[in-house]
Amino acid sequence: MPRTKSSQLFYKYYEEWIELYKVNAIRSVTLDKYYMSLKWITKLAPELKLNDLNRRTYQKLINDYALEHEKQTTQDFHHQVKSAIMDAVDEGLIKQNPTRKIIIKGKKPSKKKPKFLNQYELQQLIRQLDLGTELNWDWYILLVAKTGLRFAEALAITPNDFDFAKQLLNVSKTWNYRATKGNFQPTKNFSSIRKVQLDWQIAMQFSQMVKNLPENEPIFVKQRVFNSTVNNRLTVLCKRAEVPIITVHGLRHTHASILLFAGVSIASVARRLGHSNMTTTQETYLHIIQELETQDGEKIMRQMAQLM
Repeated sequence: MPRTKSSQLFYKYYEEWIELYKVNAIRSVTLDKYYMSLKWITKLAPELKLNDLNRRTYQKLINDYALEHEKQTTQDFHHQVKSAIMDAVDEGLIKQNPTRKIIIKGKKPSKKKPKFLNQYELQQLIRQLDLGTELNWDWYILLVAKTGLRFAEALAITPNDFDFAKQLLNVSKTWNYRATKGNFQPTKNFSSIRKVQLDWQIAMQFSQMVKNLPENEPIFVKQRVFNSTVNNRLTVLCKRAEVPIITVHGLRHTHASILLFAGVSIASVARRLGHSNMTTTQETYLHIIQELETQDGEKIMRQMAQLM
């Protein structure tokens, strides 16, 4: 880009940057987040030019964004915008890095809903499921609870993805439920492509449920699907079971937490969830891991005491 572009409006530069570096390079779900950031830049700083970007003007942009968003959301916005700004610095369009020593603020976090259920609560929830002879959202909820699949991963499951002889479920794609006409798309990352072991009970149940269905079509998707559709059903079931109300993603957390409390290694849980590395698993379930380490400490002391 020529140096005359330094006087370009920042939101225009950011839009061009997204189209140049992000379109067709990242998943559509992630791309949508960049375009959402673009909308906020356009709204909050419509007159801000590239050559006016400095620590003060950038901090003001971040502060204005933070007025309507929680700190973590503001942090995510900062990371997305910073990537474009650093490219502008490299191109010589901005003389100094305006993102240096930026302070991230944010609204007071809203009261967090419970992220997961314990094993007893999950059992109570499962007892409320209406598991008839045809696939419905209750069957979907059961599958997610027993596999830890992501929302879009579970939507993309077809009869061909089941290997009933080996009791495996092949996860190799997701369903783009945000599109008006949904379609298959790649998984979140390469590590998300995996084979998830099924228990004999759910393998037997689904072998009967999918045997007459089209082999390469999603078993749960009949029309456009909204995240709220399944979450609303899950809310009804949680209330009936008299357990904390969680989301579909909370079922994934429930699955992982039950495995960790059962003594399954972090590495195995990470592979089952499709995390790109164990660090993600450790950070997500830090509170559980710390509780388990406390229990391990007690076990170690008991074991050492027996050596006398």
